[in-house]
Amino acid sequence: MTEDCLRLRGLRVMALCGALAEERVRAQPFELDVDIGADLGPSGRTDDLDDTIDYGEVCAAVCAAAEGGQFTLMEAMAQTVAEVCLNADQRAQWVAVEVRKLRPPVPHHLSASGVRILRHRP
Repeated sequence: MTEDCLRLRGLRVMALCGALAEERVRAQPFELDVDIGADLGPSGRTDDLDDTIDYGEVCAAVCAAAEGGQFTLMEAMAQTVAEVCLNADQRAQWVAVEVRKLRPPVPHHLSASGVRILRHRP
Protein backbone atom coordinates (compact mmCIF):
# COMPACT_ATOMS: atom_id res chain seq x y z
CA MET A 1 0.00 0.00 0.00
CA THR A 2 1.30 3.43 -0.93
CA GLU A 3 1.87 6.23 1.54
CA ASP A 4 1.21 8.83 -1.16
CA CYS A 5 -2.07 10.66 -0.80
CA LEU A 6 -4.13 13.41 -2.31
CA ARG A 7 -5.22 15.80 0.48
CA LEU A 8 -8.31 18.00 0.42
CA ARG A 9 -8.76 20.38 3.34
CA GLY A 10 -11.63 22.53 4.51
CA LEU A 11 -14.29 21.59 1.95
CA ARG A 12 -17.45 23.37 3.15
CA VAL A 13 -20.92 21.97 2.53
CA MET A 14 -24.45 22.67 3.74
CA ALA A 15 -26.06 19.38 4.68
CA LEU A 16 -28.91 17.76 6.57
CA CYS A 17 -27.28 15.82 9.37
CA GLY A 18 -28.30 15.45 12.97
CA ALA A 19 -30.48 13.63 15.47
CA LEU A 20 -32.55 16.67 16.46
CA ALA A 21 -35.76 17.41 14.54
CA GLU A 22 -34.52 20.84 13.46
CA GLU A 23 -31.28 19.37 12.08
CA ARG A 24 -33.30 17.02 9.89
CA VAL A 25 -35.10 19.83 8.05
CA ARG A 26 -32.58 22.71 8.03
CA ALA A 27 -29.20 22.35 6.35
CA GLN A 28 -26.25 23.40 8.47
CA PRO A 29 -22.55 23.96 7.74
CA PHE A 30 -20.05 21.11 7.77
CA GLU A 31 -16.38 21.03 6.92
CA LEU A 32 -14.70 17.98 5.42
CA ASP A 33 -11.09 16.88 5.11
CA VAL A 34 -10.37 14.01 2.74
CA ASP A 35 -7.15 12.06 2.17
CA ILE A 36 -7.09 9.61 -0.73
CA GLY A 37 -4.24 7.13 -0.83
CA ALA A 38 -3.00 6.49 -4.35
CA ASP A 39 0.31 6.04 -6.13
CA LEU A 40 1.21 9.59 -7.19
CA GLY A 41 4.45 8.48 -8.84
CA PRO A 42 3.07 8.31 -12.38
CA SER A 43 1.65 11.85 -12.30
CA GLY A 44 4.80 13.12 -10.60
CA ARG A 45 6.84 11.81 -13.51
CA THR A 46 4.52 12.82 -16.36
CA ASP A 47 2.98 16.03 -14.98
CA ASP A 48 -0.24 14.89 -16.67
CA LEU A 49 -3.69 15.21 -15.06
CA ASP A 50 -4.78 11.94 -16.69
CA ASP A 51 -2.22 10.12 -14.53
CA THR A 52 -3.71 11.19 -11.21
CA ILE A 53 -7.00 11.57 -9.37
CA ASP A 54 -8.69 14.82 -10.38
CA TYR A 55 -9.42 16.60 -7.10
CA GLY A 56 -11.95 18.90 -8.78
CA GLU A 57 -14.04 15.88 -9.74
CA VAL A 58 -13.63 14.43 -6.24
CA CYS A 59 -14.79 17.70 -4.63
CA ALA A 60 -17.85 17.81 -6.88
CA ALA A 61 -18.76 14.19 -6.09
CA VAL A 62 -18.22 14.67 -2.33
CA CYS A 63 -20.34 17.84 -2.26
CA ALA A 64 -23.13 16.15 -4.23
CA ALA A 65 -23.15 13.17 -1.84
CA ALA A 66 -23.04 15.25 1.35
CA GLU A 67 -25.52 17.90 0.23
CA GLY A 68 -27.85 15.42 -1.47
CA GLY A 69 -28.18 13.04 1.45
CA GLN A 70 -29.91 13.13 4.78
CA PHE A 71 -28.02 11.70 7.73
CA THR A 72 -28.71 11.25 11.41
CA LEU A 73 -25.04 10.72 12.28
CA MET A 74 -21.84 12.25 11.00
CA GLU A 75 -20.51 8.68 10.85
CA ALA A 76 -23.03 7.93 8.08
CA MET A 77 -22.06 11.07 6.16
CA ALA A 78 -18.37 10.14 6.45
CA GLN A 79 -19.08 6.58 5.27
CA THR A 80 -21.00 7.85 2.24
CA VAL A 81 -18.18 10.26 1.35
CA ALA A 82 -15.60 7.48 1.73
CA GLU A 83 -17.56 5.21 -0.61
CA VAL A 84 -17.88 8.00 -3.18
CA CYS A 85 -14.12 8.60 -3.08
CA LEU A 86 -13.21 4.92 -3.42
CA ASN A 87 -15.68 4.50 -6.29
CA ALA A 88 -14.62 7.70 -8.08
CA ASP A 89 -11.27 6.32 -9.26
CA GLN A 90 -9.89 2.78 -9.20
CA ARG A 91 -6.45 4.16 -8.32
CA ALA A 92 -7.76 5.10 -4.85
CA GLN A 93 -6.45 2.46 -2.43
CA TRP A 94 -7.77 3.98 0.80
CA VAL A 95 -9.54 7.09 2.03
CA ALA A 96 -9.63 8.97 5.32
CA VAL A 97 -12.59 11.29 5.83
CA GLU A 98 -13.07 13.80 8.60
CA VAL A 99 -16.46 15.48 9.02
CA ARG A 100 -16.85 18.47 11.34
CA LYS A 101 -20.19 20.01 12.36
CA LEU A 102 -19.41 23.71 12.65
CA ARG A 103 -22.43 24.60 14.80
CA PRO A 104 -22.93 21.68 17.17
CA PRO A 105 -26.21 21.98 19.12
CA VAL A 106 -24.79 21.85 22.63
CA PRO A 107 -24.97 24.46 25.40
CA HIS A 108 -21.17 24.58 25.65
CA HIS A 109 -18.47 26.66 24.03
CA LEU A 110 -17.59 24.07 21.35
CA SER A 111 -16.25 25.25 17.99
CA ALA A 112 -16.91 21.93 16.20
CA SER A 113 -17.73 18.29 16.74
CA GLY A 114 -16.67 15.60 14.34
CA VAL A 115 -15.65 12.14 13.30
CA ARG A 116 -12.77 10.67 11.31
CA ILE A 117 -12.91 7.34 9.51
CA LEU A 118 -10.43 5.31 7.45
CA ARG A 119 -11.60 2.90 4.75
CA HIS A 120 -9.61 0.64 2.41
CA ARG A 121 -10.52 -0.71 -0.98
CA PRO A 122 -11.83 -4.27 -0.51
